[in-house]
Amino acid sequence: MLNSIRLGRVFGIDIRLHYSWLLIAFLIVFSLRAQFQEMSSEWGVGTVWLSALLTGALFFAAVVAHELAHSLVAKSKGIGVKSITLFALGGVAQIEKDAPDAKTEFWIAIVGPLTSLLIGFLFLAATVATGSSPGEPPKSPLSAILIWLGYINIALGVFNLIPGFPMDGGRVLRAIIWWATGSGKRATHVAARVGQFFAVAFIVFGIYRFFSGGGVGALWMSFIGWFLLDAAGASDRQSHIAEHLRGLRVADVMMRDVPTIDSRTNLQAFTEDFLFRTGRRCFVVVDNGVIEGLITPNEVKHIREAQRPFTLVGDVMLTFDKLRTIAPESPVIDALEVMTRDDLNQLPVISRGALQGFISRADLLGLLRNRTELSA
Repeated sequence: MLNSIRLGRVFGIDIRLHYSWLLIAFLIVFSLRAQFQEMSSEWGVGTVWLSALLTGALFFAAVVAHELAHSLVAKSKGIGVKSITLFALGGVAQIEKDAPDAKTEFWIAIVGPLTSLLIGFLFLAATVATGSSPGEPPKSPLSAILIWLGYINIALGVFNLIPGFPMDGGRVLRAIIWWATGSGKRATHVAARVGQFFAVAFIVFGIYRFFSGGGVGALWMSFIGWFLLDAAGASDRQSHIAEHLRGLRVADVMMRDVPTIDSRTNLQAFTEDFLFRTGRRCFVVVDNGVIEGLITPNEVKHIREAQRPFTLVGDVMLTFDKLRTIAPESPVIDALEVMTRDDLNQLPVISRGALQGFISRADLLGLLRNRTELSA
């Protein structure tokens, strides 16, 4: 995810923090400070702030644990996980491909909310050891921390079980429908429609609460609803795309006639004689007949125009060891997912270390448009 920072790596999975999470963390800590201050006048300012910061950090860890649960189950099923990113609305695990069957989808989806519920109940159980009870006012800063974390994690688990696709509960619903009907496409369509219903309900309820005196905070529910409405629609469209591209391999649609450019050509000549005159966007760079890499307009635009006559193609090209590649026997939908996820416009097609051609996002979108227009 763009605009995020890498915090570390757990079980081979990058943990990233989107900048929007910093705002939420700030709001959580300040809200907790106010809550803890009201609980007891005997707690000093330093104790209150330390308790608020510790609670915020533990909540952060609990959200990571929720997403790690999804990720570890996915990895146990042979599905790669690139990273986990925390952002304003929670966390998201960047799973490299969809579950191959309903059972796998169910377990990947359900384990996250179950983990949050388990963490919540463990925190509440630990409250007893502090001499407090979850149903009573906390007797110490430690019990206040445990009670808040217990209830917030239980709330997080329950909220994620709402069948609003693409939330966890929506994915559980999709898995059940998939299992019952045998159709992943139909399951996605139904789950997306249910998700849109809940999204509209969130939007309406948030607006109603705002005008009923709920304050600006009531609009947060509307914002979540808007996010879910957009995500549910995108998931439904993605399902239709996958259906139209089903059965196609990369070798069936890749571009084999790839234009070449000598590595010793300067960027001004490359721009004027190749990019402007041909309209092609991807060129293979060769040096004495040997393929060295590729170059696109993206590499040229980072060089100032005055420097382009003195900069060679070979100086700015992308070597293949730095590029994402794909095999010719791979499904076309896998290529589209890689390009979308990594924000790429094309992928080199490599077989046994040799370049076979290229597959581009523009070509796939044209293919998809033709199949959509002419399908029955």
